[in-house]
Amino acid sequence: MKIIPAVDLLDGKVVRLVKGDPKNKIVYSDDPVQTAKKWEQEGADALHIVDLDATLTRGSNASIVKKITEQVSIPVQVAGGIRSIDLAQELLKNVDRIVLGTLAYNDSTSVEKLVNEFGGDKIVVAIDQMHGKVMIDGWRKSSGMDMFDAIEKFKQVSVKYFLLTSIDRDGTLSGPDIDALNQACSKNVNIIASGGISSNEDISKVKQTGAYGVILGKALYDGKVDIKHAKETV
Repeated sequence: MKIIPAVDLLDGKVVRLVKGDPKNKIVYSDDPVQTAKKWEQEGADALHIVDLDATLTRGSNASIVKKITEQVSIPVQVAGGIRSIDLAQELLKNVDRIVLGTLAYNDSTSVEKLVNEFGGDKIVVAIDQMHGKVMIDGWRKSSGMDMFDAIEKFKQVSVKYFLLTSIDRDGTLSGPDIDALNQACSKNVNIIASGGISSNEDISKVKQTGAYGVILGKALYDGKVDIKHAKETV
């Protein structure tokens, strides 16, 4: 299982939000590039960069994302505010994967087009779920779609990777949603787990579901887990 630290960007700084709320944030660093390099040096398999300003339609950290990709050699996947095919194509010039949420649900043909152009390995569809329903628009609105129906739908257009975030656990250190992960992993796709990780034991539980990867956020930044031990766990 891949160990993937999150680098969440807001106003050019590395932050963690609780349940996606920009009013409930902790700033961990004002040097995102150094943070990314630190996680690479500690053995991360990839980086998950979230442009929260783009997600919340209040700006962009694209220049910082580009700097990170220039200074690390591990794969970088980018999420947050990718709401047009043009932006997706532009990002894929520099990053290894993009995570599509709102765009995928508002215009599913865009996903098919990008998969055809760049390949199924380059596209991750976000399954940001609350009580089994997929949320979009920075987790502020329901897509009207059930999480498992969403996986089946995008699987049909050759999407291979899904980022499953249980919103009510994100940034809370309350443990991963193992039931949802078990069900999602049974769909024969690559599931990246996100939300609620608080310990190496949690990471081990996620591995047992068959997940492809796990995102480490608040637990990593607060020193409750570290990459070396996480890798030994998996």
